[in-house]
Amino acid sequence: MPPQVCDVFGLGQCSLDYIGEIGSYPGADEKCEFTDMVIQGGGPVATALTALSRWGFSCSMSGVVGSDSFGSVILSSLRSEGIDTSGIMVRRDCASQFAFIACEPDTGRRTIFWRRPTGLPLLPDEINYNTIERARVVHTDGLFIDAALAACQCARKAGIPVTVDGGTLRDGMLELARYSDCFIVSETFSRALIGDDNPGETCRMLSQLGPRVVGVTRGSRGYVAMFDGKTVERPAYAVDVIDTTGCGDVFHAGITFGLIKKWNIEKSFDFAAWAAAMVSRKMGGREGIPTVEQIHEKGY
Repeated sequence: MPPQVCDVFGLGQCSLDYIGEIGSYPGADEKCEFTDMVIQGGGPVATALTALSRWGFSCSMSGVVGSDSFGSVILSSLRSEGIDTSGIMVRRDCASQFAFIACEPDTGRRTIFWRRPTGLPLLPDEINYNTIERARVVHTDGLFIDAALAACQCARKAGIPVTVDGGTLRDGMLELARYSDCFIVSETFSRALIGDDNPGETCRMLSQLGPRVVGVTRGSRGYVAMFDGKTVERPAYAVDVIDTTGCGDVFHAGITFGLIKKWNIEKSFDFAAWAAAMVSRKMGGREGIPTVEQIHEKGY
């Protein structure tokens, strides 16, 4: 069988998310009624690939699920989006990644309770390196760090651009930055790295590791990015926020979209910020992903 060809090879988390709306987060020993619960697939890489697939790119994912019912739903949701799941390993007698998310529309906040998959992490020898070498971009969140490093090293040797969604400062993430072209992190990552709310300093430190483009996403405060020797800071798009789940994931999809389209970096960041804002208007990380028609109407 010839190697699978795809535009974007993703390696990382795929989850099942239960999202419920609450008025405000409760204190200890209090009851809290939720409403409008939705069930959607989630995970940084899985949601980013979902957006990219809807925007017309072929995507292939590597990751891990359990043999539980959640795993079946996760795989089905990805396949329904046209994503190749042949690289997702099913761990027998293990549980899949799962999250319950409480969102507060009045404040734009959300609280995530999550369980990582209980089986073995993805192993380097379980990766289809031929697919990586034939991809246009490799995207990872670094959860399975040994596999992520192996995939990104392969991509670097093959001249394939690597984008990284740095949600949490885990062991190995800074080494991963050395093999990436675009390394964008969350505020949580940034504060853990430098011990302060200073995204500009985070960008400076990360850029010294080698990525051509670095950045920090700041939720309602927009983003700070560094590329081509300059620092850019932009506010978030103003929208009526319902739920911020998935905004960062789709932000990264937007950056990857621009990379494939060969846009300049500032246009890619602007598109990413707009797409992320669109997601926040709906419950869950996937319902609000802008359509191709909306993208064209916006002028991208």
